[in-house]
Amino acid sequence: MQTTITITGMTCTGCADTIQATLNALPGVEADVAYRKERAILSHPEEVGTERLLETIRAKGYGAELVQAAGGEETAADSEDGLHIAVIGSGGSAMAAALKGVERGARVTLVEQGTIGGTCVNIGCVPSKIMIRAAHVAHLRRESPFDAGITATAPLIDRTNLLSQQQARVEELRHGKYESILEGNPSITVVRGRARFRDVQSLIVTQEDGSEQTIAFDRAFIGTGARPAKLMVPGLSDTPYWTSTDALASDTIPERLVVIGASVVAVELAQAFARLGSRVTLLARSRLFSRDDPAIGDALEAAFQAEGIEVVRGVQVSHVAYTENEFILTTDRQEIRADKLLVAIGRTPNTETLNLEAIGVETTHGAILINDSLRTTVPYIYAAGDCTDQPQFVYVAAAGGSRAAINMTGGEARLDLSAMPAVVFTDPQIATVGLSEAEAEAQGFATDSRTLTLDNVPRALVNFENGGFIKIVAERDSGRLLGVQAVTGEAGELIQTAVMALRARMTVQEIADELFPYLTMVEGLKLCAQTFTKDVKQLSCCAG
Repeated sequence: MQTTITITGMTCTGCADTIQATLNALPGVEADVAYRKERAILSHPEEVGTERLLETIRAKGYGAELVQAAGGEETAADSEDGLHIAVIGSGGSAMAAALKGVERGARVTLVEQGTIGGTCVNIGCVPSKIMIRAAHVAHLRRESPFDAGITATAPLIDRTNLLSQQQARVEELRHGKYESILEGNPSITVVRGRARFRDVQSLIVTQEDGSEQTIAFDRAFIGTGARPAKLMVPGLSDTPYWTSTDALASDTIPERLVVIGASVVAVELAQAFARLGSRVTLLARSRLFSRDDPAIGDALEAAFQAEGIEVVRGVQVSHVAYTENEFILTTDRQEIRADKLLVAIGRTPNTETLNLEAIGVETTHGAILINDSLRTTVPYIYAAGDCTDQPQFVYVAAAGGSRAAINMTGGEARLDLSAMPAVVFTDPQIATVGLSEAEAEAQGFATDSRTLTLDNVPRALVNFENGGFIKIVAERDSGRLLGVQAVTGEAGELIQTAVMALRARMTVQEIADELFPYLTMVEGLKLCAQTFTKDVKQLSCCAG
């Protein structure tokens, strides 16, 4: 049998000689390792399989990927066209995989059945943050901490014009960051249609006219994203309820809005619609952010109540009806009526049409199982983003797509999520990184933690916005930072400092000793760290 393996990590001919000698020591193996070509051509008996060859090389500290299968059949990797990667999807993870793959010498066929750009730019991050910002401006014109000295005036909301502005920016970013890049890259071929795996080396793409195209590949990447999850409640499917996609595309602001959900999308859109004029009721099956530190949900609920958003905890909806342009929700407590109903209970991976089970790609509840190299359970098939079991953030998706492409082209990259920031764009914002106190203790850490309320943070005081907190979780004996949770204005900005501190394995004392600019929210991180050893109420306002 003959096999060709790509080897990465060699720095000199001596590396190649070492690998060659190690391979030749295996029974019946004859290896020729070329340093400059970064590959080994091997003749070997069947009992010494390709996995053993790969493991032998990797055990020496080098990267190893199979290029030519046993039997001598040439793949695209050995042809003049180079390695061929099929990418399914065109969102954050898929674009990152395609561009990094091309950068590393591969040619890419990208398959997209819908709008180029995926969720984030089209129906997720970008339009939602535009709407949230507009709602924030409307809120400040109506009410602010400085109303005693600055006249407040209730604004008139023209949702039609706001929506036009929002969609124009969406189209601008989609074209500039996705469509034009694909059009201008000769190494990427875009095929429109729905892809499914025929086998582990080819796809079948069903196009809009019903015709089918077969695409053979050396590597495949799945970046198909996710869609709003369905709520299984009797009567709901017969009503014109909103998903987040519908809500963001609506040109009207309903007088009464009910939101079912208690996590990121639900709370962001609930507050945005409330600030634009809706009377909002938010129904939570348990409490807000039930998987996080309870203080987070409590702080946000207090902020919502101050704005007139009703939060109903621990409620179950048993039936939904729609009569005479009105939603009627039957719950275990009361009947609730609304003009619009938004269901935002999470997202479901887009994987059911890919024929994954037939080729052995394992999933859990539709999410593709991957390791930290972004590999699925099938060799040469990789995935990242919301269609996998990774956290559903676009920056995680993009980082995963890029690292997957490195690995598909012979490299060795890992996706480390141990210091992954998460931000919720409510007001106040919510931001977290690392472990909560409960998570740290569940993992066996002896913890020490401190919570700093914002009435101790000078920036919050001069803003006259001191509701919320910053919490630091540390390892008790060493003082090493384990996690940070913050509910503050600009929490999304301050959390990245905590990310870097976590990456650097800093202690709370080291954070407390650092220089932080005065009158910034991130200074609250330093002040919180100081509370491990001091009473910050007894410090001057800018004490080091």
